[in-house]
Amino acid sequence: MSSDSIALPRAETASRPLVDALHGWVTTVDHKRLGILYILYALIFLVIGGIEAGIMRIQLMHAHNDFVSPQVFNRMFTMHGTTMIFFVAMPLVFGFANYLIPLMIGARDMAFPRLNAFSFWLMAFGGFLLYFSLVGANGLYGAGNAPDVGWFAYAPLTSRTFSVGHSTDFWTLGLLVSGFGSIGTAINILTTILCMRCAGMSLGKMPLLAWLNLVMSGMVILAISPLTAAQVMLLVDRYLGGHFFDTQAGGSAVVWMHFFWIFGHPEVYVLAIPAFAFASEIIPVFSRKAIFGYPVMVAATICIGFIGMSVWAHHMFTVGMSSSANTFFVLSTMAIAVPTGIKIFNWLATMWGGKIEFKTPMLFCVAFLFQFLVAGLTGIMLGAAPFDWQLSNSYFVVAHFHYVIVGGILFTIFGAFYYWFPKMSGKMCNETLGKLHFWLFFIGFHLTFDFMHIPGMLGMPRRIYTYEPGRGWDVWNLIVTIGVFFQALGTVIFVTNLLWSYFKGKAAGSDPWDAWTLEWSTLSPPPVYNFASIPVVKSRRPLWDLKHPNDPDWKYE
Repeated sequence: MSSDSIALPRAETASRPLVDALHGWVTTVDHKRLGILYILYALIFLVIGGIEAGIMRIQLMHAHNDFVSPQVFNRMFTMHGTTMIFFVAMPLVFGFANYLIPLMIGARDMAFPRLNAFSFWLMAFGGFLLYFSLVGANGLYGAGNAPDVGWFAYAPLTSRTFSVGHSTDFWTLGLLVSGFGSIGTAINILTTILCMRCAGMSLGKMPLLAWLNLVMSGMVILAISPLTAAQVMLLVDRYLGGHFFDTQAGGSAVVWMHFFWIFGHPEVYVLAIPAFAFASEIIPVFSRKAIFGYPVMVAATICIGFIGMSVWAHHMFTVGMSSSANTFFVLSTMAIAVPTGIKIFNWLATMWGGKIEFKTPMLFCVAFLFQFLVAGLTGIMLGAAPFDWQLSNSYFVVAHFHYVIVGGILFTIFGAFYYWFPKMSGKMCNETLGKLHFWLFFIGFHLTFDFMHIPGMLGMPRRIYTYEPGRGWDVWNLIVTIGVFFQALGTVIFVTNLLWSYFKGKAAGSDPWDAWTLEWSTLSPPPVYNFASIPVVKSRRPLWDLKHPNDPDWKYE
């Protein structure tokens, strides 16, 4: 029999490289590929969560609107909040950490490569499980229902009396599974930073991104565990006759709130600290100065980590806690403003007198500085219990929360995309499209969340489906919705820029920004083994020492 007679069909032969490539990505344990998988996964859910937000804002655009039903609105509200926190922000943070930390500390890979892959697929499965509720929540042959209990899932809304079917179970199981993945990733990051640093890189010489992710990982382990326990208790309540949150049988709905916010507010810092890390790497490079006050920045981050675990109940001033409990959480909320303010001062001091270059990554970081300052000021306002009592359940709180998550965290993540995309892809992003994305998103953000404070001050409650005309909210809600469309257009430009730059962008080279940390010393994109030989570090700016050993502007001591 000739060899031609046993050759594969042409179509199968042609598709084989694609199958092999897909198999390689699905089975990879390389930290760089897993980092990219986290990021791509998060971008998909960013689009989905953005669509859900757009649906809600169209519904609230004017009074007595009937764009969607109350049931659909509640589902969109629940899915949007859950998606953005658990399946956009968290994977983005973990994705950049996975990709960058081994490169920045001179390591070949993460400490536990197989655990790294397992953790990603757990988190991915959690997101898919949540959205499977759309087709499977009422059984195999019934129409699906997304969860409608809010992303906070307060009891007794989650009881089987008020949440019929399995939609809440999908929400619970999705978060439970993704929580195990998050803990696995956090353990991996923590171990990698502590045990895998290259020769000469003491803790005092680590890049700030590594330091801040070290603190973040510790917070993830401490914060996700109570939420995981609460999810298990909720399943016991729903199916095994437990009464943890059943007030009629001696349980407490407030206990669920404590468990949720013991996770929920530290989670803000779990996301914010990596955002601080991005700013701490980008601002010095585009200011042409070393970071101001490196030891103080590290100390402030550790303080945020400790204090951030003790502020959760400022979300609960209206539930009837004792005056001593209220006082404690007021003081802890005010206290955390101090290390956060130190960080803002240090970033501004780094820029002061520098040769600032306003490339797209720097634009996003400068906007972050202003917006996070405003978010901190409104946070201090809400940290005062009497003020919070008046506005806790209003759109003022929604505006404050989005000022933190979008204005602070998402802006620096966008900056990180533009800064490290050349390293990940070997191609430069289009600067014109990048700046167009920035200005559209910046304008849309301020149209939406600046003006959202006003109906909140005028008494508009959060979590409402519609409202009566003539209360002074109509114009403000129309402006807020217009801002959402600006943000959506900016996001479309962003995705377009990534795709165009990947296929058509100019070659980046190994160090397009003339930076100073180790990831820029290897190829773009880096090889599987990261470094041809493990580097030896003598200072906090090892690459800059090699390129400019006599430059006095970069001295840090």
